[in-house]
Amino acid sequence: MAKVLIVDDSPTETYKLTSMLEKSGHEVLTAETGEDGIAIAKKELPDVVLMDIVMPGLNGFQATRQLTKAPETAHIPVIIVTTKDQQTDRVWGMRQGAKDFLVKPVTAETLTAAIAKVTG
Repeated sequence: MAKVLIVDDSPTETYKLTSMLEKSGHEVLTAETGEDGIAIAKKELPDVVLMDIVMPGLNGFQATRQLTKAPETAHIPVIIVTTKDQQTDRVWGMRQGAKDFLVKPVTAETLTAAIAKVTG
């Protein structure tokens, strides 16, 4: 299964996503900030990154842009997982290089399908 990096400042959301992913057999890494997410992605090279948008410091849009533009992480698909469900957020997220955009709360089925889609 995939090595998945969750970047989310909410311990509750991180726990929920981790539980879903581990039940599906994925290996899970976590980061609470955009800055930590970028550092972990560069060090661990996960198969996919699940990125929240609203975080202190570097937000999910900024972190996604940095990951998708950096040569060492550009190959890693980013899926934005957020409570923001405006069309403008979706469009902006995809413009930053995200491969998919999921609105919380996500189901295990939706999450695993999105990961399968982007990791091929």
